[in-house]
Amino acid sequence: MQIKKRPLGLSGLEITTVGFGAWAIGGGGWTYGWGPQDDKESEDTMRRAIELGVNWIDTAAVYGLGHSEEVVGRFVRSLPASQRPFVFTKCGLIWNEQNRMEEPKRVLKPESIRAECEASLRRLGVERIDLYQFHWPDETGTPVEDSWAEMLRLIEEGKVRLGGVSNFDVGLLDRCAAVRHVDSLQPPFSLIRREVAAQQIPWCEVHKTGVICYSPMQSGLLTDRFSAERVTRMADDDWRRRSPEFNPPNLNRNLALRDALKPIAQRHGTSVSSIAIAWTLSWPGVTAAIVGARSPEQVDGWIGAGNLELGPADLDEIARAIERTGAGTGPSTPNLEVAGHRDVA
Repeated sequence: MQIKKRPLGLSGLEITTVGFGAWAIGGGGWTYGWGPQDDKESEDTMRRAIELGVNWIDTAAVYGLGHSEEVVGRFVRSLPASQRPFVFTKCGLIWNEQNRMEEPKRVLKPESIRAECEASLRRLGVERIDLYQFHWPDETGTPVEDSWAEMLRLIEEGKVRLGGVSNFDVGLLDRCAAVRHVDSLQPPFSLIRREVAAQQIPWCEVHKTGVICYSPMQSGLLTDRFSAERVTRMADDDWRRRSPEFNPPNLNRNLALRDALKPIAQRHGTSVSSIAIAWTLSWPGVTAAIVGARSPEQVDGWIGAGNLELGPADLDEIARAIERTGAGTGPSTPNLEVAGHRDVA
């Protein structure tokens, strides 16, 4: 299967419009875990995604407190070099080994970034990280210019190929760009969380910074089978139990929006998940979407989104559903007249 590719900003890297998100495969037993996960099933799930054409995996040091990187590393090393996907990971969240459920600290001190990079290289078993990203803005008082200068040093030393940020606002993006071009931004973006469409995505479009959005299915809410009853069956340590989007009244609005996508999915002969993902890919400036899965069957449910194009009538129908249900916040309709990205394959 050939999935469309788009250039990641000015980096020279061409990535498939959907990539595999490795958050959930970190397993449970930490603050933002998704409950227990079998490592072999995780590897089978990634294998399915790569077999179907996905050419990148996104993980982070904090996912499973190092475990996700280890699983991704084992899987990538099991493949012939010619078949290996690009590996993206993140730093800047420091956890407490003595209390796995404690909220990680947001630290972007240069020495911490370097130590985290070395640890990620070991866990992944690679010589160079294809895209290294700051996970969240620093909370220690470290100037972002100092943090970004350390990223530049890691790139110059060959430990990192490209540098990106996640969850940054326009002010922080401007400050980073004054030091060195920002290769990518990873923001939360979905039909429910639309805020970044107002400022961050347009900034990236203007500055030729790639955008790989996370949680386009809103962590499972915007999928065909999700239900309020399913929330009650989630593992006790599943972070979604605590999320306002997974509890009333937001849950009711979100599921009403999900239901409004069903006729559109039927017209396109695809899943609700694919419609939700394709909607994020319709926005000018968005390069690709990170999509998680915990089984090969889940990959099959969303892989079609990579090649799915929503027309103006689809987008108008979705905008009306957003207004009618009152789900989420932020702009609801992409301006297709300023589309700056071009599919290359």
